[in-house]
Amino acid sequence: MFIRSNLFQGSWNFERMQALGFCFSMVPAIRRLYPENNDARKQAIKRHLEFFNTHPYVAAPVLGVTLAMEEQRANGAEIDDGAINGIKVGLMGPLAGVGDPIFWGTVRPVFAALGAGIAMSGSLLGPLLFFILFNAVRLLTRYYGVAYGYRKGVDIVKDMGGGFLQKLTEGASILGLFVMGALVNKWTHVNIPMVVSKITGSDGQVHVTTVQTILDQLMPGLVPLLLTFACMWLLRKKVNPLWIIVGFFVIGIAGYAVGLLGL
Repeated sequence: MFIRSNLFQGSWNFERMQALGFCFSMVPAIRRLYPENNDARKQAIKRHLEFFNTHPYVAAPVLGVTLAMEEQRANGAEIDDGAINGIKVGLMGPLAGVGDPIFWGTVRPVFAALGAGIAMSGSLLGPLLFFILFNAVRLLTRYYGVAYGYRKGVDIVKDMGGGFLQKLTEGASILGLFVMGALVNKWTHVNIPMVVSKITGSDGQVHVTTVQTILDQLMPGLVPLLLTFACMWLLRKKVNPLWIIVGFFVIGIAGYAVGLLGL
C-alpha cells in the first residue's frame, strides 16, 4: 500500500478526483483479505471507487484506517459500506486543510529556499538537497501515516479532535512565515545608488552619500521589506504571481538603465 500510494494522483479525474488512486492503493490489501475472486472482493473494490479528494501525502492515515476497517469486516465484524465511506469522507476534509499549509506552505518553501541558497553559490548540492529532503519527508509521511492509521483505527478521529489539527496547522504556518521572513533579508538585495551629496573631508577624501546609505541608516533592508509587503498586497488583490515577477523584471531593468537602481 505504501508503494502504491506514491501513485495516488496517477489517475486523477474531475469526476471522482483521487478515487482510482485510493482504490489502486487498497488493491493489495483487498486481495489478501478476500483471497477468492467473489462478490465480497468485487464489492470491496467498488467501495473505494467513490469520490475521494484530499492532500495526497496526508491521505496515508485514511488508507490505514480504511485498511483496519476492511480487515475487521473481512473477519466478520458488522461494518457496512456507509461506515467505511463515512470515515473516509470525514477525514479527507480536515486532513486536506492540514496538508496544504504544512507541505505547500512550509516544507516545500523552506527546503527550496535552503537548496536555492546553496545553488546560488554554484553548487549542484542545492537542487539535490532540496530533492532529497523534500522526498524524505514525503515518503516518511506516507509510510508512517499508513501505519498510524492502521494502528489507531477509528480512534484516529479522537486524536484529530480537540483542536490538534488546528494547532498543528498554525504552528507549521508560523514556522514557514518565520523562515521566509528571515530569507527576505538575506537574499533580497536592492541598491539605490543615486547620489545625494558629496563632501570633501579635511583629509582630502570625498565622502559620497547615496539614497541607499540613508535608507540603511534608517533601517537596513527597508526596501526589500517594503517590496515583500507590496507582493503580499498584490497577491491578496488576486494579481497573478507571474505578472508580479514580470513586473519586477521590468522595474529592475528599467531602473538600472536610468541609473535609479544599481547592482
